[in-house]
Amino acid sequence: MPAENLRWETLQALKNSPKGNITFDPFWSERGEHILAGCKEAVSLSPHSGLILERLRSSPLQKSCFLGSSSGNSSPGLFDDNQASLSSRESFPDVDTKHKVLSTAPESGQVVGNATKDEDPETDISDVSSPASLPAISLLSPKAMETAGRIIRFEEEQRAKAKMALKLRQEMQEKLMVAVADSESEQLKRFEEFMELKQRQEYQSMRDMMDRETKESIGRQEKLKEEQRHRMKIINLRLREAEQQRVREAELERQRQAEGRERIRNLNTVQEEILQLNQLMEPSTKTDLPATSLNSYSTRGNQLCSQVSEVVRKTSEGAFPSVEDMTAAERALHEMRALIRLMQDEVAKAQEKKKKDQEEEEARRKQAELQAQQEAQQKAAQSAKERAQKKGLQNSAEDSTLKWYKELQDSAAQCTQSFEQLNSPKDVQTKKVKLELQKAATIPVSQISSNSGSQLREIFDKIDKLLSGQPMVSGGRSVSTLQHPQGLDFVAYKLAEKFVKQGEEEVASHHEAAFPIAAVASGVWERHPRVGDLILAHLHKKCPYAVPHYPPMKDGTPVEEYQRILGYRVDDSGVEGQDSFLKRMSGMIRLYAAIIQLRWPFSSKQGSVPHGLHHGWRWLAQMLNMEPLADITATLLFDFLEVCGNALMKQYQGQFWKLILLLKEEYFPRIEAVTSSGQMGSVIRLRQFLETSLQSRQISPPKGQLSSTFWRS
Repeated sequence: MPAENLRWETLQALKNSPKGNITFDPFWSERGEHILAGCKEAVSLSPHSGLILERLRSSPLQKSCFLGSSSGNSSPGLFDDNQASLSSRESFPDVDTKHKVLSTAPESGQVVGNATKDEDPETDISDVSSPASLPAISLLSPKAMETAGRIIRFEEEQRAKAKMALKLRQEMQEKLMVAVADSESEQLKRFEEFMELKQRQEYQSMRDMMDRETKESIGRQEKLKEEQRHRMKIINLRLREAEQQRVREAELERQRQAEGRERIRNLNTVQEEILQLNQLMEPSTKTDLPATSLNSYSTRGNQLCSQVSEVVRKTSEGAFPSVEDMTAAERALHEMRALIRLMQDEVAKAQEKKKKDQEEEEARRKQAELQAQQEAQQKAAQSAKERAQKKGLQNSAEDSTLKWYKELQDSAAQCTQSFEQLNSPKDVQTKKVKLELQKAATIPVSQISSNSGSQLREIFDKIDKLLSGQPMVSGGRSVSTLQHPQGLDFVAYKLAEKFVKQGEEEVASHHEAAFPIAAVASGVWERHPRVGDLILAHLHKKCPYAVPHYPPMKDGTPVEEYQRILGYRVDDSGVEGQDSFLKRMSGMIRLYAAIIQLRWPFSSKQGSVPHGLHHGWRWLAQMLNMEPLADITATLLFDFLEVCGNALMKQYQGQFWKLILLLKEEYFPRIEAVTSSGQMGSVIRLRQFLETSLQSRQISPPKGQLSSTFWRS
C-alpha cells in the first residue's frame, strides 16, 4: 500500500513537471513541423524526483513494482520509459537532453546506484535502468501505454506517407526532367535549323559576292579587249567576226524559239479542237447511232487524243514540238474531222431512216395537234375577248411598249446585217477570225460564277477590253475586234446572245446564278449601252413575256412558227414539253429581274442602274393590265417577285403594297379562272407567296444575292 501511494505521488510530480505539460498535436506532420516543435523549454525531470527516488529506495516495495530478476523481464516503470526513449532517439531530437537530465541526478545529491561523476552518460543510464541498481516503477496506465503505442504507429505511418510523397515528387521531377529534355531537344533542333538557314544565307551571300566578282572580272576583260582592239587590228577583226557569228547564232536561236512557240500555239489549238470534236463522240451524247458504233468512234477518237497528248507532253518537259510532231498532230486532227464527218453522215442516215419510219405517224399526230391547238386558241381568244370586254383588261401590250419592242428588234436585225460578211465567211482566214472572236466573247461569260468578286472583276475586264478594241488573250492567243471591220458588231451581238442564253440554261437550273451574271451584264451595259439594247432584243425574242407581250396568231401563220414566236423550241422531233418551256422562261425572267436591281460596284459613273427598277415597276403594272395566260402568267409573276420583290418594296414602299394587294384580290382570281386542275402548281406557289408577304408586310431578300463581303473576296 505504501508503494502504491508513492507511485501516485511520483505521477503527480511528473504531471507538474514541464514534461507533463507537453501537448500533443495530431496535425504536426501536415504542417511540416517537428513533433516537439511546440515545446517552449527542454524536457527534464522535476528537481524533487531525487527525493522521491531516495524514498523509494529506502521503502519496501511490492514484488510487482520492481524489475525482474536476472531473467531480464521487467514491469513498466519510469526508467523503462526513459530507456524506451533512448532506444528511439532517432525519432526524438531531444534524446541528448534527456540523457543530460538523467546524468544530473547524482549532482543534485541523489544517489542512484553506484555510478560516479566521472562515468559516461550512457553508463549512467544503463546503471540506473538495471535491476540491480534501482527498482523501476510503473508510471503509465495501460491506456497511456496504448496511446504511446498509437503515437509511435502514427509516426511510422507519417514516415511511410513522407516516403510515398517523396517518391511521387521524385517521379514528378523525373517527368519534369524528361519534358525539359524534350524541350531542350526541340530548341536544339530549332537552333540547328536556324544555323542551317544562316549557313545557307552566308553561302548565298558568298555566291552573290562571287557572281559580282565574276561580273567585275568580265567587265575588266571587256576593257582589256577594248584596249587590245586599239592595239591590234588583226585581233580586232577576228573578234568582230566572232561577234558577228555569235549574233547570227543568237538570231537563229531567237528564230528557232519563235518558230517553236508558234508551233506550241498551233499545237494547243489543234489539241483544243480535237478535244472539242472528241466530246461529240462521247457515248453520253444523244444520237441515233447504235451503242457499238458510237463506242468504236469514241475509242478511235480517244486514241487520236492520246497521240496529240503525247506530243503536248513533250512540250511540257521543256522541248519545242518538231515539224514531225506537228505533222502527226495535224494528221490526227484531220483524221478526227474525218471521223466526225463519217459519224455525222451515219447519224444523218439514221435520222433520215427514223424520219421515214415515223413519217406517217408524225403527220397524223401533228394534224391532230394542229386541230386541237387551233380550236383551243380560238376558244381562248374568244373567251379572252369576252372577258376583256366585260372586265376592261387588255389582250396585248400598250402601244408605247410595242413600239419600244419593235425598235429593239429592228436594231438587232440591223446589227445582224452589219456583220453578215463575217457571219458567213468564205475564206479560211475570215473563218478563223470569226471563231476566235466568238470564243473570246462567249467563254468569259460561261466562266461567270459566285466563287469570288475578284474573279468576276477579271471577267468583266476581259469583256471590257474586247469591246473597247484592246487586245485580249483567249486560248493562248491575242484577239482584238480590230482584226476585222465588222468584229465589234459581231462581238456585241454574240455577247448579248450569250448572256441571255446563260439565263435560259444556267439560271433556269441554278436560280442563285442570276446575280453574278446580272452583275457583269449590268457593268457591260453601263460601259457599252449598245450591248444592253442587244441583250433586251435577244431576251424579248426568246421570252416575249419579258416585254410583256402576248404575240397574237396571224392568219396563215403555221402553228409551229407561232409556237416559236411564243418562245417554244420546235425541231424535227416536235415541240418541247411545257415543263421545259416554263423552266427556260423562268430562268430568263429571273435574270431580267436581277439586272434591273443591280449595278456594277466598280463603276466610275454616278447615277442609277442603266436599266433600273422603274422598268420592273412598268413590267409588273403592264402584266396586271393584261389578261392572264394559263400557267405562264403565275409562273413568271412568282419568279419576278421572288427575285425583285424586296428591291421594289424598298423603292416604292406603300405603292408597292397597294399593287400586291390588287394582285391578290382582283388579278389572282382571273389567274385561277384560266388555270386547269393539272396546272395548279405555279398558282399555289404564287398564292402562298402573296399571302405570306401580305401577312408579314415583308419580302425576304432573294437567295444568292451578292454582299459587300463577296466583292472584297
